[in-house]
Amino acid sequence: MPDHSRLDGAANTFGALALVVADEVADATASAAGRSDSAPAALAALLHFLDHPSVDRLRQVLGLTSSGTVRLLDRLAESGLIERGPGADGRTTAVSLTAAGRAVAEEICAARAAVLDKALAPLSAAERAEYSRLTGKMLVGMMRGPGAVRWICRLCDTGICRGAPGGCPVGNAARERYMSPAR
Repeated sequence: MPDHSRLDGAANTFGALALVVADEVADATASAAGRSDSAPAALAALLHFLDHPSVDRLRQVLGLTSSGTVRLLDRLAESGLIERGPGADGRTTAVSLTAAGRAVAEEICAARAAVLDKALAPLSAAERAEYSRLTGKMLVGMMRGPGAVRWICRLCDTGICRGAPGGCPVGNAARERYMSPAR
């Protein structure tokens, strides 16, 4: 029988919360995108922080195989949501949103925001601030190394982090950890 002695009430309820929020975000974004694959994350990433990425960069963000990414892009292109063009070095293909893709991406982000607002609604402003501080610490603890696949921020509205006091806790930690000169 597995040893569950290290799991306490906070960990157990956090697991339940993470699962229900993930399920509701997946359902809401899939509904907004009209599909339940990786399309919502791809469209949101293209809207918020990927500027004409290569197919390989998008693959990294989504955590898909190369062939899976190409199939996803084929479906998005057939739906008129993305277009492909020449990449930065002439050997790669760049991906960008069409006007219709931008509109769907904005719907995806609004659906995600509604779920997250619902989850945090019971908290007061002070509790939300404390929760933000604590989850920032947790995200830094879960941070993946350079070149990681399936980026933590793949559905994030990165403009919120850029505008928040102190910025994004994961971005700050990554800069400190991976870009600072050795001490």
